[in-house]
Amino acid sequence: MFDNKERTEIKDLGEFGLIEHLTKAIELQAPSSIKGIGDDAAVLDFGNKKTLISTDLLLEGVHFDLRYVPLRHLGYKAVQVNLSDIYAMNGTASQITFSIGLSSKFPLEAVEEIYEGALYACKKYNVDLIGGDTSASKQGLVISVTSIGYADEEAIAYRSGAQEGDLICVSGDLGGAYVGLQLLEREKQIYLENPSIQPDLEGKDYIIERQLKPEARKDIVELLAENSIKPTAMMDVSDGLSAELLHICKASDKGCKLFEDKIPLDPMTYETAREFGLDPTVCALNGGEDYELLFTIPQSDYDKIKGNMDITVIGYVTEAAAGCSMISKSGNVYPLTAQGWNAFQG
Repeated sequence: MFDNKERTEIKDLGEFGLIEHLTKAIELQAPSSIKGIGDDAAVLDFGNKKTLISTDLLLEGVHFDLRYVPLRHLGYKAVQVNLSDIYAMNGTASQITFSIGLSSKFPLEAVEEIYEGALYACKKYNVDLIGGDTSASKQGLVISVTSIGYADEEAIAYRSGAQEGDLICVSGDLGGAYVGLQLLEREKQIYLENPSIQPDLEGKDYIIERQLKPEARKDIVELLAENSIKPTAMMDVSDGLSAELLHICKASDKGCKLFEDKIPLDPMTYETAREFGLDPTVCALNGGEDYELLFTIPQSDYDKIKGNMDITVIGYVTEAAAGCSMISKSGNVYPLTAQGWNAFQG
């Protein structure tokens, strides 16, 4: 599984030795980080800001497959998917804790790769790794990340704030992560049947990266702030556009009209979905793992975002009685249903 010529057994270091080895190079960046790793708890100071906290758990065989997920990418993605939850509240991420459960098949060199990816994500997003835990695992690799951030109380965007007439917006493009996953799964099956055949991923870099190395949209939160736009409701797209939009509508007691022809799709996503016999719109609606931001804004803010190529208006909020529906490219109306990914499905 690992190409390292040298192999250092975790048991040779012990838990505290492992922690010391992995964290010795960490330098705190955020002003709010008073004390990080090295005591019984981290110490943070946010002054008069409201604190935001979110936790995600990633399990081998459920959330990732090590047959095609590089360990550095896994560490990077584990951080990104967690930071995304803070940005989805219109907040600023500032710290994470990073916990890991390891089976005996992982040497120190493999764990180092995971942490290298995590620390690269932290550095890129100006976030401090301030603690965590390590444990033995008999069920494969387990990663748990808790993200911590802050925001002014009046800036926090909840799911429940959408108002009738608001515009529904989404950042970036959708469906790429799901189509990238289909490509990786196909190549895995080909490899398992014939290990001599090399993966054929040429020209598919974008959708592969959307799956293996997603980017949390800190830049969108900053853009909205620079333009004095306060989203009335906001979520990140982790389980598919339809599921997230229905969450906002339910929490806000509203309905919605979504326009199929407005859903942003990258050409590579569209073309590859067609190659697999998939409907690109369905991939965007139900695929998940894009980690784009879905948010609603008052119509009065439209002029502030209309020229931005990275934000697309895809519909509008209605009264609850109107229900949640999508207008197809042919003008037909379909009820919006949530068919996103479910970790507890068999």
